[in-house]
Amino acid sequence: LIFPHLLNIVIILCGNKKDLDADREVTFLEASRFAQENELMFLETSALTGENVEEAFVQCARKILNKIESGELDPERMGSGIQYGDAALRQLRSPRRAQPQGTQECGC
Repeated sequence: LIFPHLLNIVIILCGNKKDLDADREVTFLEASRFAQENELMFLETSALTGENVEEAFVQCARKILNKIESGELDPERMGSGIQYGDAALRQLRSPRRAQPQGTQECGC
């Protein structure tokens, strides 16, 4: 297994078919330990009931956002793998450049 912390990527291990507990082949504890040892996020999900399906995406997105805010990831760096969905959001997140003294910012 490649170590995700070295690549600065986010990986989530999803145990699926949580609703079929009787047919389980990997215990929650085994999967949880594996995820922890390999620095992976871990959730058990069920597409049938919808349990934790959305939560998997939310947790993954939250972890990526935390890495951006802490400076671990730079979305502006080519090859970061991160793109903002809307150009307006890029402008909101980018720090404004200081205007030279005596000039005004165009309001058009």
